[in-house]
Amino acid sequence: MSGPRKYGIDREIAAKLAAKYDVGREVEAREWIETVIDEKFPSADFQASLKDGVILCKLMNVLIPGFVKVKASKMPFIQMENIAKFLQGCEKLGCPKHDLFQTIDLYENKNPGQVVDAIFSLSRHAAKAGVDIPILGPKLADKHEVEFSEEVLNAGKHIINTFQYGYSGGANQSGVRNGRREIGGIDPGRGGPVEA
Repeated sequence: MSGPRKYGIDREIAAKLAAKYDVGREVEAREWIETVIDEKFPSADFQASLKDGVILCKLMNVLIPGFVKVKASKMPFIQMENIAKFLQGCEKLGCPKHDLFQTIDLYENKNPGQVVDAIFSLSRHAAKAGVDIPILGPKLADKHEVEFSEEVLNAGKHIINTFQYGYSGGANQSGVRNGRREIGGIDPGRGGPVEA
């Protein structure tokens, strides 16, 4: 994470984000993008290659044909617009907002881990939406609805579930005399229980 020197809480946040960054996941995401768009990255630096948004727009056009016009430019607002269009495409494919990154996270390299996480999420949601691509990470679960017949529901009303009563396996009455619990134990001087 390059840029101006950070102090105080900004430095702590930057250190936490850098510690969470996984280069292995970055390599997986890079290989996945290269496979899907059938094109190599222009440089070895993952974030720098994605910064102008061109590769991301090409990726989105493979996933949703004709979704965005690819604009290669050195102007920052065009590059940020490309990134924003990619994020819109991710949402259209069903990626939740919390899985995505902010444009500034990629453009200013503020949160590179979130960029990689968004690409993993995109692969899963695009596959679930029916795009024929490999998946990064675990496959999304399908919803499984169960319907019970009226007979089964009625039978369940008459069963007492003893598991909801709590655990009493370790409780017993040892140490209790005359209704009072003996806490002090045995008095070594007298040989008997400690008097309260």
